[in-house]
Amino acid sequence: MRDWWAPPRPDEPSVVRDPAERRALTIELVVVFAVTLGLSAVGSLLSLVDSLLKPQALADQNVGLNDSQAQLGLIDFALQVTQALRLVAWGALGVFLLWRGGIALWRVGLDRTRPGRDVLAGAGLAALIGIPGLGLYLTAHALGFALTVQPSTLDEAWWRGPVLILSAFGNSFAEEVLMIGYLLTRLRQLGWSENASLWVAAVIRGSYHLYQGVGGFVGNIVMGLVYGRIWQRTNRLWPLIVGHALIDVVAFVGYALLRDHLSWLP
Repeated sequence: MRDWWAPPRPDEPSVVRDPAERRALTIELVVVFAVTLGLSAVGSLLSLVDSLLKPQALADQNVGLNDSQAQLGLIDFALQVTQALRLVAWGALGVFLLWRGGIALWRVGLDRTRPGRDVLAGAGLAALIGIPGLGLYLTAHALGFALTVQPSTLDEAWWRGPVLILSAFGNSFAEEVLMIGYLLTRLRQLGWSENASLWVAAVIRGSYHLYQGVGGFVGNIVMGLVYGRIWQRTNRLWPLIVGHALIDVVAFVGYALLRDHLSWLP
């Protein structure tokens, strides 16, 4: 019986052998991540260094994920939507480059052949990752290895709920498309092993969460390893997007509604 952690490589694109094409793919990867999540990882590392240099302990410092961007409500609303749409555009860039390069979207699991099963699988993944992830965050925060993460500091407004849901989808779509569907596919084309690709994607995912502290870094590496391996086994991307979005919706909307009512929330 094949070990679950050593997956087959189902229906993978052929390895690119031509030196010019390999160089073009490498340049493409560098450019895409330089303008999206890779540059975010650099900024996140610098943010963590800045936090470590402050006299306060990490647990005494706050970091907001969805903060107000303007004093006027309608402008704030427009800026929040713009920020979420930017994330969707990042994911769309990865989708377009795969499609433009001859990779059919069903090969990375973005087809619409099994929406019901994808949603159910996503809900299961949300529970699998979300509940232990909350426990890891609370533990890391109690030990002083994580900043106090505030998923939303937006004031109550008619648009707060929809904007937080859109933000959750933007985060999930950008991260799962770029870090899983796009990056792992390109690394397969470059002949990387499944395990090496998995670890590179997971470490990058953890790195752009460093602004949350060590807890955010480790937790997102674990999430990247689990999500990446599931995709390598199934080539289904929608369950990962759905699962990630559900985790963020619960975190963003739940925190906004309950932050003044639950004493155990940092």
